[in-house]
Amino acid sequence: MNSNVETQVFANRERIKQLRDEHRDLDLAIAEMSKHASADQFMLKRMKKRKLRLKDMITRLESEQIPDLNA
Repeated sequence: MNSNVETQVFANRERIKQLRDEHRDLDLAIAEMSKHASADQFMLKRMKKRKLRLKDMITRLESEQIPDLNA
C-alpha cells in the first residue's frame, strides 16, 4: 500500500513539473505574441484559456499532495 502511495506522489510531482513547464512556455509565447499588433487575438485568447486551465490543474494536483490532517 505504501509503495502505491509513494508511486502516486512521485507521478503527481512529475505531472506538476510538466504542467509548470507548459505553463511557463505558454506565458512566454503569449508575451511574445502580444508584442505584435498583428497578433491573432483569437489564438491569444485560446492560449490564455489554456494557461488558466494549466494553472487550475497544477493547483489541484498540489492540493492533493497536502496530507489530510483530519484523517
